[in-house]
Amino acid sequence: MKKALIVFSVLVISFTHQVKAQETLETNYVKTHYDKKEIAIPMRDGVKLFTTIYTPKDKSQQYPVLLNRTPYTVGPYGEDKFKETLGNFPAMTLEGYIFVYQDVRGKWMSEGTFDDIRPTNLKKGKKEIDESTDTYDLLEWLSKNLQNYNGKAGMYGISYPGFYSTVSLVKTHPSLKAVSPQAPVTNWYMGDDFHHNGVLFTGDAFKFMSSFGIPRPKPITPDQAPKTFQYPSKDVYQFYMNAGTAKDLKDTYFGDSVKFWNDAFAHPHYDQFWKDREILPHLTDVKPAVMVVGGFFDAEDAYGTFETYKAIEKQNPKNNSILVAGPWFHGGWVRGDGSSFGDIQFDQKTSVTYQEKFELPFFNYYLKGKGDFKAAEANIFVTGSNQWKSFEKWPPQDVEDKKLYLQPQGKLGFEKVGRTDSWDEYVSDPNKPVPYQGGVMESRTREYMIDDQRFASTRPDVMVYQTEPLTEDITIVGPIKNFLKVSTSGTDADYVVKLIDVYPANSPSFNNKVMDGYQMLVRGEIMAGKYRNGFEKAEPMQPDFVTAVNYSMPDVAHTFKKGHRIMIQIQNTWFPIAERNPQQFFEGYEATASDYRKATHRIFHDHNNSSYIEFSVLK
Repeated sequence: MKKALIVFSVLVISFTHQVKAQETLETNYVKTHYDKKEIAIPMRDGVKLFTTIYTPKDKSQQYPVLLNRTPYTVGPYGEDKFKETLGNFPAMTLEGYIFVYQDVRGKWMSEGTFDDIRPTNLKKGKKEIDESTDTYDLLEWLSKNLQNYNGKAGMYGISYPGFYSTVSLVKTHPSLKAVSPQAPVTNWYMGDDFHHNGVLFTGDAFKFMSSFGIPRPKPITPDQAPKTFQYPSKDVYQFYMNAGTAKDLKDTYFGDSVKFWNDAFAHPHYDQFWKDREILPHLTDVKPAVMVVGGFFDAEDAYGTFETYKAIEKQNPKNNSILVAGPWFHGGWVRGDGSSFGDIQFDQKTSVTYQEKFELPFFNYYLKGKGDFKAAEANIFVTGSNQWKSFEKWPPQDVEDKKLYLQPQGKLGFEKVGRTDSWDEYVSDPNKPVPYQGGVMESRTREYMIDDQRFASTRPDVMVYQTEPLTEDITIVGPIKNFLKVSTSGTDADYVVKLIDVYPANSPSFNNKVMDGYQMLVRGEIMAGKYRNGFEKAEPMQPDFVTAVNYSMPDVAHTFKKGHRIMIQIQNTWFPIAERNPQQFFEGYEATASDYRKATHRIFHDHNNSSYIEFSVLK
């Protein structure tokens, strides 16, 4: 972004079909048009939270509030230092809002103690707090103290701020009229960020917590913060191999200093610690309008996007809540134009469409009474066919459920296998784990969620199944359910299933990338075998015994075009994003390097032991 001038296109919308116009936003626009105040606002327990308020200099009218509560700093600090833009994207700066930012409890310049995904406590006393009460107390203070405030507030946030947006829906302050949780952190055990189905996502958790998780003895500004951990080598795969186990990482780099790692090690199962941090059951009696936003290719919080929306819908059938999901990485709907991601093109600027058609109109309508916001219940960009589609419900109802069976000789089809003795056998070695992405990994990329899987399909420890070229388009919508029949010579194993779109020959190249035979990852997910019967208790697998491992993967919306193939890849390691399984049973993270053993695995695909994935196809 140029310092001299930030140039961007803004759709100036009156919502009565005014024409588009081009606007430019100078770097000093915010300083010229807004007043800034920094205030330490007391919460009900006396703890003061650092809050920055940007108010339009034009006092001829009243404005609504747009609120963002964050653990990532409200900087720059100092009333003479201004953000370059306000809101979620530059066009919001021009729209005329009072922008309020708050460092959450225990982070940066706010007082108090920080707690990751702090539990919501509905039975607390009058002086007890959680993130819901902190939001309520902030809005109450604004209602009583802000000038030129129209009394209506909206809240938004991406990722962790998305979590704080979700929490604001619990026992909501009456001024809060519109909330947009975007890629919200929702469940750090089941599918967001640092665990997936009981498997520790070591790569993400270690790098993030190496700075974010360091305890803060007193309020600080970013220049006083610990430096972000820098890998000693550009080959991150090799770094984690050399580092050893999750326990080795903890002992070498953290000791007992990082609370999250201590908690993760103390609570390997889905016990009360994790259940207390589950926000979804508390999303009842939701009053504000809600717009949940997320990306299908979000490496951090795809799970949270869809589960948050579904919980609100299920528990609040009369609430005005909608879903917007597109072909985006984490926050991609406001970070770029969304015309492509990695090697895949979408034929249009999907992020610009989102900003112009959804987010700005949503807040303008509910906070200003401006325009006529008529978004569908579910507003979904379907990749492959590259079309926006509107649905009355998500997942859609006008669908046909299909089962796609693994078959002998690497085949994949909609017919169940007739044979009674059919399986594939291979050896998985956790000391030579399957990488999550090809090439040298300098860091965890966001593109791995959509990347070419040809690097994995030639490995002997990756089982590959694919259909014949499709004779017609098939559009898959909603969650993918995996039903595996497997065995292992060990006593534990993890299972990775990847749903892949195989491009035909003569597919046009993109950015010098050969797309002939490209294996585009549509969805991949891992499951800990020891939790196959429930996440509250780990159970060993019986060696060489046919075992069912069933689990769901986050929602997709993708058209497999005529002439393409559908591929399934199955493997047991996904390194270094996912912690390696020693393939011997351990309750938690006690395994040492010598405990990691080779194991012989079988994937069954016979009449009595069918392995398949199940999904919904648009009619």
